[in-house]
Amino acid sequence: MMKKPSPQQLTVIHSEKISPNMRRITLHDNVLENLPKDCDGSYIKLLFNQSGGTDLSSLKEGERPVMRTYTIRKFDAERRTVEVDFVCHLTQDLQCGFAARWAMNVTVGETITVAGPGNIQDMNTEVDWFFMVADMTALPALSAKIQKLPNNAKGYAVIKIIEKADIQPLKAPDNFRVIWLTGDAPLASNVKSLDWLEGTASVWTACEFESMRELRQYFRNDKEVPKENIYISSYWKQGVSEDGHKVIKQQDAKEYS
Repeated sequence: MMKKPSPQQLTVIHSEKISPNMRRITLHDNVLENLPKDCDGSYIKLLFNQSGGTDLSSLKEGERPVMRTYTIRKFDAERRTVEVDFVCHLTQDLQCGFAARWAMNVTVGETITVAGPGNIQDMNTEVDWFFMVADMTALPALSAKIQKLPNNAKGYAVIKIIEKADIQPLKAPDNFRVIWLTGDAPLASNVKSLDWLEGTASVWTACEFESMRELRQYFRNDKEVPKENIYISSYWKQGVSEDGHKVIKQQDAKEYS
């Protein structure tokens, strides 16, 4: 397991709107030289006070900071930087919480306390083909994970984004079919409509909670993909904060295990 260092204060050195609904923040500190060099796709926790600010000195004694989980899209060991992408879109589905509001308004030179990184399960690459699924919240993680696949890998990457202009270049294997869904296109039903390829599959899925449950049923039960060949997780739940979503995920894990 990746050892999690103590929380560290990092400085914003770059902020860029990379698509209509995604902003990329680059964080720096010399302490990042201690990160594992292969931590692209791992997660970190951004720490906020109870009002959504980054000044943790305002926390009362015994009060814990509010944590928001994000993916390291790219780690640069030489520059000692990490890139983190934020969905910044005000809709009923993707409410703008502490972290997204911070990302939209932050300026170069500001600091934020970060804990981690923690790692998520890698894909089993000893298979015949791969099936990757993500919505926009999981696009940074998919972008990192797909680069670790064998060059001759084949399969699908199905990604739901908010609008066409949110499409990003992906370094996918040549035999991978990358499918971008926009607007009201349902993620799960589009995944299930694709031809199931021959041989053993490895599945990586991260998306909204209800879509995750539907896809879990499809991959594990309908297609009988072995548990060791599946990573499937919900990154958010419609209408619920990250803290509420965490409780729902824990309950769901107990019921499904």
